[in-house]
Amino acid sequence: MAELIDIEEKREKLILCAVCTGETAEAEESLDELAELCDTAGAVTLGRVIQNLDCPSKATYFGKGKVEEIRLLALQLGATGIVCDDELSPAQLRNLEDALDMKVMDRTMVILDIFADHAITSEGKIQVELAQLKYRAIRLTGFRDYLSRLGGGIGTRGPGEKKLEVDRRRIHDRIGQLKAELKDVERHREESRKQRKSGYTLSCAIVGYTNAGKSTLLNTLTGAGILAEDKLFATLDPTTRAMELEGGQTVLLTDTVGFIRKLPHNLVDAFRSTLEEAKYSDIIIHVADCTNPQVEAQMHTVYETLRELGIGDRPVVTVFNKIDREGAPEVIKDLNADYTVRISAKTGEGIDELKDILGMIIRSRRVYLEEVYGYNEAGIVQKIRKNGQLLSEEYAEDGIHVTAYVPAELFGTLIRKNDGKKDD
Repeated sequence: MAELIDIEEKREKLILCAVCTGETAEAEESLDELAELCDTAGAVTLGRVIQNLDCPSKATYFGKGKVEEIRLLALQLGATGIVCDDELSPAQLRNLEDALDMKVMDRTMVILDIFADHAITSEGKIQVELAQLKYRAIRLTGFRDYLSRLGGGIGTRGPGEKKLEVDRRRIHDRIGQLKAELKDVERHREESRKQRKSGYTLSCAIVGYTNAGKSTLLNTLTGAGILAEDKLFATLDPTTRAMELEGGQTVLLTDTVGFIRKLPHNLVDAFRSTLEEAKYSDIIIHVADCTNPQVEAQMHTVYETLRELGIGDRPVVTVFNKIDREGAPEVIKDLNADYTVRISAKTGEGIDELKDILGMIIRSRRVYLEEVYGYNEAGIVQKIRKNGQLLSEEYAEDGIHVTAYVPAELFGTLIRKNDGKKDD
């Protein structure tokens, strides 16, 4: 009988490492998140090491004694590599790899790998490849060292294994090409925004920490049917769908890429066109997982990222999600939000209240209209119905009596002059 060959991809076995310059509890929480990232990337965590220092060593990130301790622990546990919780410099990466004689990665490399694995659209792939190449260009030598010995695994998905075999000049040529392609994508996205704005429809950007339930909320509100998994960065590419509120009001909802602490700058830069969907939106829906013990720190990360993008003057509705789970707090606050609501995107609890809040915000940005139109002006009523909220419509001898809330930009074209003629 022929022997069966196990072709299942072997999961990398990693030790998580961090230098703590502040509170130990905060370092532990960050490593917990790093463990989730590694799991999403397909690796197994065997152990963790934290060293308390005033600042990381410029040469090896850790002190000399701790490096030896990590080497012995890796041999004892059978680890194939380590992951450091901060972004390593080229020197730190190279020196650690030489001292440990095994694969060395950092948090940024793991996040980039997850993005490379999850990017689906051409835009997402361009953005991920651009971020990867920017990160790897200055680390080219170190990557060649260990990639010549270790095959596959985290950090080698996407364009990495091809691009790292070419010289730095060709990598920078490729970066230039990707930037040009991304500019074309940005122009197309800008045109889409202009078309949406021309329809007087308000837009909402759904933002939040990764795995807070943004995609599930979009599916619940609009039936978008996009992927929603209990994993970090399950979806990367923005999806826009229309939702109709009570009274015929329509609002556009856009799901954006999730935020995370220590989000690599290369990713923020590469995904700026995607994240700017939030910048150009009228309302921010901030989704937070109220059952997560680090929810306040996660909300802080989201607001810091929004500030970095220059988004600070939009009304914010914070949605405390997952109240259907055991242990969900009854009371939780967000002092940075204009409105808060507790929901379960999974069961639908609280969704009606969220819709009421969105409807109230939209009405506050519209103008009350009360007019009488001739029967030959029925098209105006249809225009109001399409772009505003038609409250009443009564057909009388003298014409069509209408009351409505309409966009301020449209109001001037709908009021009638004293001479009884409509102002076109």
